[in-house]
Amino acid sequence: MNITQIGRFIAQRRAALGLTQAELAERLDITDKAVSKWERGKSIPDVALLSRLAAELRTSVVEILSGESRHVARSSNLDECRAPDEDGRTIHEAAGQGETLVLEPVDAGDLLVSPYLFGSNLEHTRSCLYSGLSAQMLRNRKFVGKPTAGMGCAMAWYPIGKQAIFTFDDPYTRHGEGYHMQRMAECNALHILNPRAGAAAGLGQHGVSIQAERPYLFAMVVKTRGRVAVSIALTDRTGERVYARHTVAAQAEDWTRYEIELTPGKGDADADLRITWEEAGSVCFGALSLLPKDHFRGMRRDVVQAMATLGIGVLRWPGGNFAGEYNWMDGLLPADMRAPFQSYLGLETQPHTMGYDFNEMNTDDFIALCREIGAEPFITINPCWNTPEENAAWVEYCNGDSATHYGGLRAARGYVEPYRVQLWSLGNEFGYGHMEGDNTPGGYCKTVQEHGKKMLEVSPNLSLCSSGPYPNREWAELSARPLSGMAQMISQHYYGYAPCFTDLMAVEQEYNRCLASIARMRCLIRQTHQMLSPNMRISLDEWNVWYAWYRPSSVTDGIYAALAMHLLIEEAEKSGIAIACHFQAVNEGMFCVEPDGVRMSAQGQIFALMRCHAGNHLCFASQEAVATMDREGRVTVTLINASYRQCKTVNFSKYGACREAVLYSSDNVLPPSFFSETNLLEQAGSGSLCMPPHSVLKISF
Repeated sequence: MNITQIGRFIAQRRAALGLTQAELAERLDITDKAVSKWERGKSIPDVALLSRLAAELRTSVVEILSGESRHVARSSNLDECRAPDEDGRTIHEAAGQGETLVLEPVDAGDLLVSPYLFGSNLEHTRSCLYSGLSAQMLRNRKFVGKPTAGMGCAMAWYPIGKQAIFTFDDPYTRHGEGYHMQRMAECNALHILNPRAGAAAGLGQHGVSIQAERPYLFAMVVKTRGRVAVSIALTDRTGERVYARHTVAAQAEDWTRYEIELTPGKGDADADLRITWEEAGSVCFGALSLLPKDHFRGMRRDVVQAMATLGIGVLRWPGGNFAGEYNWMDGLLPADMRAPFQSYLGLETQPHTMGYDFNEMNTDDFIALCREIGAEPFITINPCWNTPEENAAWVEYCNGDSATHYGGLRAARGYVEPYRVQLWSLGNEFGYGHMEGDNTPGGYCKTVQEHGKKMLEVSPNLSLCSSGPYPNREWAELSARPLSGMAQMISQHYYGYAPCFTDLMAVEQEYNRCLASIARMRCLIRQTHQMLSPNMRISLDEWNVWYAWYRPSSVTDGIYAALAMHLLIEEAEKSGIAIACHFQAVNEGMFCVEPDGVRMSAQGQIFALMRCHAGNHLCFASQEAVATMDREGRVTVTLINASYRQCKTVNFSKYGACREAVLYSSDNVLPPSFFSETNLLEQAGSGSLCMPPHSVLKISF
């Protein structure tokens, strides 16, 4: 945030309106000395004053904090807004006078809006994977952690049988060959002994959401002593009403996988899975699984389809912080056999799964997902736990032909054609301590040099990204610049202010404070750009509102996302932004996933809307308006009214006939809230439209 630039902008707007410092101060109920300090760059306006100051200067909060004028003309001749609100008043009456934006036609230049600005993350954090993208319906299916006190049964499971004995055996799961986790979890197989014939023994799990007449695939990896008829049933919570049942005759002294299909006759959002037998004998469970039959490689098909509608240009995986836990060689094992492990930052990364990751996704799954949704893969390596040779092997697995060792291994697994992954990040958030290892600029530089060298020997045309706590001059000089011959991108992350909506009297203040953090985002990007070597570019591969994932979606987050995406388009060429990834698609920004369906969040609505600019020629870009032209000469403009109270009139009469006009608006900014989509094509015939507060408009010509 450049306070000198902010002060200069305030002075210019005040002078343009013919106001003295004293007159402006009187309107704001402050002293003229305070205004003087602003204009001299000695201080900035208090957050509580920003909305009033913007109204008096006939500008916006975002413009004040960025200290910049915009690429659209303004007029003080306001058109009346006649759209009635719920109280029967007009928006004009309810919101007060706003401003008019006059869109001046501008020829499209040669600059194209990169699809890489519309990226997203896929990280195993919170509920993005589990309870989100993953189709797996069972919790703790690989029996990790300490058993439930007093019952002996694994976490998330309950015991069946008063005399059944629960113990732990050697685990079925394991890590990939030649790889040993440095942080081991309590990972076991659950061994159940039924000492007496005629009495049921086994285990069950509550809270399994099922739909009527939908087929599900159940699988179990077990070994037994003697022949045991294992009953697998979907029931109500009491176990008395059975929705589907199947019996497996299990007799195997070594690990054996059994798979059956269950189709319940009735739906139940809180059903039970019950696994029982009545013979005397024992069953040792290595892994269990319950998936909808129509799953996509272990992922929910409805979530995958929803991701495809967003038009994600690039998808980053496995993180993020989770990259510090991951070794790709685990993924060479079957999913049931991959060892789960406890996260280094357990409470941050996996509170929805008791602090464990179950190793459900591998490289092949990730590439298949990218191809299904049309995204370019972007992989983050772990340069601390994993050796340069292991990471070079990962590159070879992805990009080598079948004549190479790991390319041949990929081909033998059924993927003959190379994946051609070009985007790779050398770790994540070094300098913040989210990866173990030397978190100093010199130490990091030394650590990753050998990794990058080995990776480029395998695939010379990779686009590598270095890491660090940017903007940071020490990191730029001691890390980014020495690595610039190898890594032409550096990673930067930014999270805006998280509004605290606990005081109804401060909603407007919190809303404005959240949106004001966009100015800091711009400042940090520009500062980073100025520190870099001329050939280096920025990968803003994590951005969002801080803690947005811990509460329901809100229109405040949506307006923030709209401003951020306009900023990215505006700054891409000026500040060298090569990649931008929203954090993140599933359950943490763009989609709200429930057991029975998927709903796009306010952020997701905006992301899908802004995707209309990707690949088009840029006409103009500012914080409040972006216009692009496609190959057929059609112009699309997205406009933002970020004001909390004021309406905004958009005059586009100079563009001619309008092809499309869609308004995204809401009278509520508190969570949970979503945008309503309104077709305004008929009203657009007048050459102008009124935007209510906190709304986004898309018009095309």
